[in-house]
Amino acid sequence: MAGLLVEVGPAAVGPPRPGVTLGRVDTNDETSAGSRLLGPADVRRLAQGIGLRPTKTLGQNFVIDANTVRRIVRLADVGPDDVVAEVGPGLGSLTLALLQRAAHVTAIEVDDALAAALPATVREFAPQRADRLSVVHADAMRVEALPGPAPTALVANLPYNVAVPVLLHMLETQPSLQRCLVMVQKEVADRLAAAPGSRTYGVPSVKTAWYATVTGAGAVARTVFWPVPNVDSGLVLLQRQAPPPGDRREVFAVIDAAFAQRRKTLRAALSGWAGSAAAAEAALEAAGVDPRARGEQLTVHDFARIAAAHP
Repeated sequence: MAGLLVEVGPAAVGPPRPGVTLGRVDTNDETSAGSRLLGPADVRRLAQGIGLRPTKTLGQNFVIDANTVRRIVRLADVGPDDVVAEVGPGLGSLTLALLQRAAHVTAIEVDDALAAALPATVREFAPQRADRLSVVHADAMRVEALPGPAPTALVANLPYNVAVPVLLHMLETQPSLQRCLVMVQKEVADRLAAAPGSRTYGVPSVKTAWYATVTGAGAVARTVFWPVPNVDSGLVLLQRQAPPPGDRREVFAVIDAAFAQRRKTLRAALSGWAGSAAAAEAALEAAGVDPRARGEQLTVHDFARIAAAHP
Protein backbone atom coordinates (compact mmCIF):
# COMPACT_ATOMS: atom_id res chain seq x y z
CA MET A 1 0.00 0.00 0.00
CA ALA A 2 1.42 3.37 -0.97
CA GLY A 3 1.58 5.98 1.76
CA LEU A 4 -1.62 8.05 1.74
CA LEU A 5 -1.76 10.96 4.15
CA VAL A 6 -5.12 11.90 5.63
CA GLU A 7 -4.42 15.31 7.20
CA VAL A 8 -6.96 16.02 9.91
CA GLY A 9 -5.56 19.35 10.99
CA PRO A 10 -2.49 21.59 11.14
CA ALA A 11 0.72 20.16 12.48
CA ALA A 12 2.52 23.24 13.79
CA VAL A 13 4.49 22.38 16.88
CA GLY A 14 7.32 23.70 18.97
CA PRO A 15 10.91 22.45 18.70
CA PRO A 16 11.71 18.92 19.94
CA ARG A 17 12.90 18.62 23.50
CA PRO A 18 16.63 18.02 23.81
CA GLY A 19 16.25 15.47 26.57
CA VAL A 20 13.85 13.37 28.59
CA THR A 21 12.75 13.64 32.19
CA LEU A 22 10.82 10.62 33.38
CA GLY A 23 8.00 11.06 35.82
CA ARG A 24 6.34 14.14 34.31
CA VAL A 25 3.36 15.39 36.31
CA ASP A 26 0.23 15.16 34.18
CA THR A 27 -1.83 18.34 34.52
CA ASN A 28 -4.15 17.48 31.65
CA ASP A 29 -7.60 16.44 32.82
CA GLU A 30 -9.38 14.56 30.06
CA THR A 31 -12.88 15.58 31.16
CA SER A 32 -12.18 19.31 31.29
CA ALA A 33 -10.28 19.04 28.01
CA GLY A 34 -13.43 17.76 26.31
CA SER A 35 -12.00 14.34 25.50
CA ARG A 36 -12.31 10.84 26.83
CA LEU A 37 -10.68 7.46 26.30
CA LEU A 38 -12.14 4.28 24.93
CA GLY A 39 -13.65 1.61 27.14
CA PRO A 40 -14.63 -1.98 26.25
CA ALA A 41 -18.10 -1.04 24.99
CA ASP A 42 -16.66 1.77 22.86
CA VAL A 43 -14.10 -0.52 21.25
CA ARG A 44 -16.67 -3.13 20.35
CA ARG A 45 -19.10 -0.51 19.02
CA LEU A 46 -16.45 1.06 16.81
CA ALA A 47 -15.37 -2.33 15.50
CA GLN A 48 -18.95 -3.29 14.74
CA GLY A 49 -19.53 0.03 13.01
CA ILE A 50 -16.88 -0.71 10.39
CA GLY A 51 -17.64 -4.43 10.18
CA LEU A 52 -14.27 -5.34 11.70
CA ARG A 53 -13.39 -8.82 12.83
CA PRO A 54 -9.87 -8.76 14.34
CA THR A 55 -7.41 -10.93 12.41
CA LYS A 56 -4.41 -12.82 13.72
CA THR A 57 -2.66 -12.21 10.39
CA LEU A 58 -2.35 -8.50 11.18
CA GLY A 59 -1.85 -9.07 14.90
CA GLN A 60 -5.01 -7.16 15.74
CA ASN A 61 -5.59 -7.16 19.49
CA PHE A 62 -7.11 -3.89 20.67
CA VAL A 63 -6.55 -2.34 24.09
CA ILE A 64 -9.83 -1.83 25.92
CA ASP A 65 -8.50 -0.52 29.23
CA ALA A 66 -8.05 3.24 29.67
CA ASN A 67 -5.64 2.85 32.59
CA THR A 68 -3.27 0.84 30.40
CA VAL A 69 -2.99 3.52 27.73
CA ARG A 70 -2.56 6.20 30.40
CA ARG A 71 0.29 4.14 31.83
CA ILE A 72 1.94 3.79 28.42
CA VAL A 73 1.79 7.51 27.73
CA ARG A 74 3.12 8.29 31.19
CA LEU A 75 6.05 5.89 30.83
CA ALA A 76 6.82 7.34 27.39
CA ASP A 77 7.00 10.79 29.02
CA VAL A 78 5.03 12.38 26.20
CA GLY A 79 4.90 16.15 26.60
CA PRO A 80 3.46 19.22 24.87
CA ASP A 81 6.45 19.63 22.54
CA ASP A 82 6.41 16.03 21.29
CA VAL A 83 5.47 14.84 17.84
CA VAL A 84 4.58 11.19 18.32
CA ALA A 85 4.66 8.48 15.69
CA GLU A 86 2.26 5.61 16.38
CA VAL A 87 2.37 2.38 14.36
CA GLY A 88 -0.81 0.33 14.29
CA PRO A 89 -3.26 2.68 16.03
CA GLY A 90 -6.12 0.27 15.45
CA LEU A 91 -9.38 1.67 16.77
CA GLY A 92 -7.65 4.58 18.51
CA SER A 93 -7.37 3.59 22.18
CA LEU A 94 -3.75 4.70 22.53
CA THR A 95 -4.10 7.47 19.95
CA LEU A 96 -6.64 9.31 22.10
CA ALA A 97 -4.39 9.11 25.15
CA LEU A 98 -1.43 10.42 23.14
CA LEU A 99 -3.47 13.33 21.80
CA GLN A 100 -4.19 14.47 25.36
CA ARG A 101 -0.48 15.24 25.80
CA ALA A 102 1.36 15.48 22.50
CA ALA A 103 1.58 18.42 20.13
CA HIS A 104 0.85 16.10 17.22
CA VAL A 105 0.33 12.39 16.52
CA THR A 106 1.14 10.77 13.18
CA ALA A 107 -0.57 7.39 13.09
CA ILE A 108 0.56 4.78 10.55
CA GLU A 109 -2.12 2.22 9.78
CA VAL A 110 -2.07 -0.46 7.06
CA ASP A 111 -5.68 -1.63 7.44
CA ASP A 112 -8.03 0.17 5.05
CA ALA A 113 -11.05 0.32 7.35
CA LEU A 114 -9.09 1.29 10.45
CA ALA A 115 -7.17 4.05 8.66
CA ALA A 116 -10.39 5.51 7.30
CA ALA A 117 -12.23 5.34 10.63
CA LEU A 118 -9.58 6.79 12.96
CA PRO A 119 -10.14 10.51 12.17
CA ALA A 120 -13.88 10.14 12.83
CA THR A 121 -13.17 8.40 16.14
CA VAL A 122 -10.91 11.24 17.23
CA ARG A 123 -13.51 13.82 16.23
CA GLU A 124 -16.10 11.95 18.33
CA PHE A 125 -14.01 11.38 21.46
CA ALA A 126 -11.60 14.33 21.37
CA PRO A 127 -13.07 16.99 19.05
CA GLN A 128 -10.88 19.77 20.44
CA ARG A 129 -7.76 17.76 19.62
CA ALA A 130 -8.66 16.44 16.18
CA ASP A 131 -6.36 18.97 14.54
CA ARG A 132 -3.39 17.26 16.22
CA LEU A 133 -3.80 14.03 14.23
CA SER A 134 -2.45 12.90 10.87
CA VAL A 135 -3.11 9.41 9.52
CA VAL A 136 -0.70 7.75 7.11
CA HIS A 137 -2.41 4.85 5.37
CA ALA A 138 0.54 2.58 4.62
CA ASP A 139 2.59 -0.43 5.65
CA ALA A 140 5.03 0.92 8.26
CA MET A 141 7.82 -1.20 6.75
CA ARG A 142 7.47 0.78 3.50
CA VAL A 143 7.38 4.23 5.07
CA GLU A 144 10.66 6.08 4.64
CA ALA A 145 9.65 9.64 5.47
CA LEU A 146 6.72 10.92 7.48
CA PRO A 147 4.82 14.05 6.52
CA GLY A 148 4.88 17.14 8.71
CA PRO A 149 7.19 17.76 11.64
CA ALA A 150 9.78 15.12 12.45
CA PRO A 151 8.69 12.73 15.21
CA THR A 152 10.45 12.93 18.56
CA ALA A 153 8.95 9.75 20.02
CA LEU A 154 7.54 6.42 18.90
CA VAL A 155 4.76 5.11 21.13
CA ALA A 156 2.93 2.05 19.86
CA ASN A 157 1.25 -1.25 20.49
CA LEU A 158 3.23 -2.92 17.72
CA PRO A 159 1.72 -5.79 15.71
CA TYR A 160 3.38 -8.75 17.39
CA ASN A 161 4.16 -10.70 14.22
CA VAL A 162 6.37 -7.89 12.83
CA ALA A 163 7.34 -5.98 15.97
CA VAL A 164 11.14 -6.21 15.73
CA PRO A 165 11.43 -5.42 11.98
CA VAL A 166 9.06 -2.45 12.39
CA LEU A 167 10.94 -1.12 15.41
CA LEU A 168 14.32 -1.36 13.69
CA HIS A 169 12.93 0.19 10.51
CA MET A 170 11.50 3.14 12.43
CA LEU A 171 14.74 3.71 14.32
CA GLU A 172 16.69 3.68 11.07
CA THR A 173 14.39 5.81 8.93
CA GLN A 174 13.34 8.31 11.62
CA PRO A 175 16.59 9.62 13.12
CA SER A 176 14.69 12.37 14.95
CA LEU A 177 13.20 9.77 17.32
CA GLN A 178 14.77 10.31 20.72
CA ARG A 179 12.85 7.64 22.60
CA CYS A 180 10.40 4.82 22.06
CA LEU A 181 7.91 3.08 24.31
CA VAL A 182 6.53 -0.01 22.60
CA MET A 183 4.28 -2.83 23.67
CA VAL A 184 5.29 -6.21 22.25
CA GLN A 185 4.99 -9.89 23.04
CA LYS A 186 6.68 -10.57 26.39
CA GLU A 187 9.25 -12.92 24.86
CA VAL A 188 10.20 -10.21 22.38
CA ALA A 189 10.39 -7.62 25.16
CA ASP A 190 12.77 -9.89 27.06
CA ARG A 191 14.97 -10.33 23.97
CA LEU A 192 15.09 -6.62 23.22
CA ALA A 193 16.15 -5.73 26.77
CA ALA A 194 18.53 -8.68 27.25
CA ALA A 195 22.16 -8.10 28.24
CA PRO A 196 25.18 -9.95 26.78
CA GLY A 197 25.61 -13.38 28.29
CA SER A 198 21.91 -13.92 29.05
CA ARG A 199 19.90 -16.76 27.57
CA THR A 200 17.57 -14.41 25.68
CA TYR A 201 20.32 -12.23 24.20
CA GLY A 202 20.39 -12.39 20.42
CA VAL A 203 20.07 -10.56 17.13
CA PRO A 204 17.16 -8.27 18.23
CA SER A 205 19.09 -7.31 21.38
CA VAL A 206 22.28 -6.34 19.54
CA LYS A 207 20.70 -4.60 16.57
CA THR A 208 18.42 -2.51 18.76
CA ALA A 209 21.43 -1.57 20.91
CA TRP A 210 22.98 -0.03 17.79
CA TYR A 211 20.38 2.73 18.05
CA ALA A 212 19.40 2.97 21.70
CA THR A 213 19.70 1.86 25.27
CA VAL A 214 16.90 -0.57 26.00
CA THR A 215 15.17 -1.34 29.30
CA GLY A 216 12.12 -3.34 30.24
CA ALA A 217 9.24 -1.14 31.44
CA GLY A 218 6.83 -3.71 32.86
CA ALA A 219 4.26 -6.31 31.94
CA VAL A 220 0.75 -5.93 30.49
CA ALA A 221 -2.07 -8.32 31.37
CA ARG A 222 -3.81 -10.23 28.62
CA THR A 223 -7.19 -9.11 29.94
CA VAL A 224 -6.72 -5.50 28.75
CA PHE A 225 -7.05 -6.66 25.11
CA TRP A 226 -9.93 -7.58 22.85
CA PRO A 227 -9.81 -10.25 21.69
CA VAL A 228 -7.70 -11.73 24.49
CA PRO A 229 -4.35 -12.84 22.97
CA ASN A 230 -2.70 -16.18 23.61
CA VAL A 231 0.55 -14.53 24.72
CA ASP A 232 1.64 -12.16 27.44
CA SER A 233 2.77 -8.63 26.63
CA GLY A 234 5.57 -6.39 27.84
CA LEU A 235 6.63 -2.77 27.57
CA VAL A 236 10.08 -1.71 26.40
CA LEU A 237 11.62 1.75 26.72
CA LEU A 238 14.35 2.87 24.31
CA GLN A 239 16.49 6.01 24.63
CA ARG A 240 18.37 7.05 21.50
CA GLN A 241 22.16 6.93 21.72
CA ALA A 242 24.99 7.52 19.26
CA PRO A 243 25.83 4.32 17.35
CA PRO A 244 29.30 2.78 17.45
CA PRO A 245 31.75 3.84 14.73
CA GLY A 246 31.38 1.95 11.47
CA ASP A 247 28.95 1.08 8.73
CA ARG A 248 25.66 -0.25 10.08
CA ARG A 249 25.12 -2.74 7.25
CA GLU A 250 28.58 -4.25 7.70
CA VAL A 251 28.13 -4.53 11.46
CA PHE A 252 24.69 -6.09 11.06
CA ALA A 253 26.15 -8.65 8.64
CA VAL A 254 28.61 -9.70 11.35
CA ILE A 255 25.80 -9.93 13.91
CA ASP A 256 23.67 -12.09 11.61
CA ALA A 257 26.60 -14.44 10.93
CA ALA A 258 27.53 -14.72 14.60
CA PHE A 259 24.05 -15.76 15.67
CA ALA A 260 23.20 -17.94 12.68
CA GLN A 261 24.92 -20.85 14.44
CA ARG A 262 24.82 -19.93 18.14
CA ARG A 263 26.62 -23.06 19.34
CA LYS A 264 29.69 -22.42 17.23
CA THR A 265 32.62 -20.32 18.29
CA LEU A 266 33.01 -16.99 16.54
CA ARG A 267 36.00 -18.34 14.61
CA ALA A 268 33.73 -20.94 13.01
CA ALA A 269 30.53 -18.88 12.86
CA LEU A 270 32.21 -15.97 11.08
CA SER A 271 34.22 -18.05 8.63
CA GLY A 272 31.68 -17.60 5.85
CA TRP A 273 31.44 -13.85 6.45
CA ALA A 274 35.23 -13.41 6.56
CA GLY A 275 36.01 -15.84 3.74
CA SER A 276 37.73 -18.46 5.87
CA ALA A 277 38.19 -19.51 9.47
CA ALA A 278 41.71 -18.10 9.42
CA ALA A 279 40.48 -14.72 8.18
CA ALA A 280 37.77 -14.71 10.84
CA GLU A 281 40.32 -15.46 13.53
CA ALA A 282 42.56 -12.65 12.29
CA ALA A 283 39.71 -10.14 12.40
CA LEU A 284 38.67 -11.28 15.87
CA GLU A 285 42.16 -11.00 17.25
CA ALA A 286 42.63 -7.57 15.68
CA ALA A 287 39.40 -6.48 17.35
CA GLY A 288 40.53 -7.82 20.72
CA VAL A 289 37.88 -10.57 20.78
CA ASP A 290 38.63 -14.15 21.77
CA PRO A 291 38.05 -16.35 18.66
CA ARG A 292 36.70 -19.05 21.01
CA ALA A 293 33.93 -16.76 22.29
CA ARG A 294 30.34 -16.98 21.08
CA GLY A 295 28.08 -14.27 19.75
CA GLU A 296 25.91 -14.02 22.85
CA GLN A 297 28.92 -12.85 24.86
CA LEU A 298 29.59 -9.74 22.73
CA THR A 299 28.25 -6.19 22.86
CA VAL A 300 27.31 -4.15 19.80
CA HIS A 301 30.62 -2.30 20.18
CA ASP A 302 32.48 -5.63 19.97
CA PHE A 303 30.71 -6.44 16.71
CA ALA A 304 31.54 -2.98 15.35
CA ARG A 305 35.24 -3.55 16.07
CA ILE A 306 35.14 -6.92 14.33
CA ALA A 307 33.55 -5.40 11.23
CA ALA A 308 36.16 -2.63 11.19
CA ALA A 309 39.02 -5.12 11.57
CA HIS A 310 38.10 -7.13 8.48
CA PRO A 311 39.85 -5.81 5.34
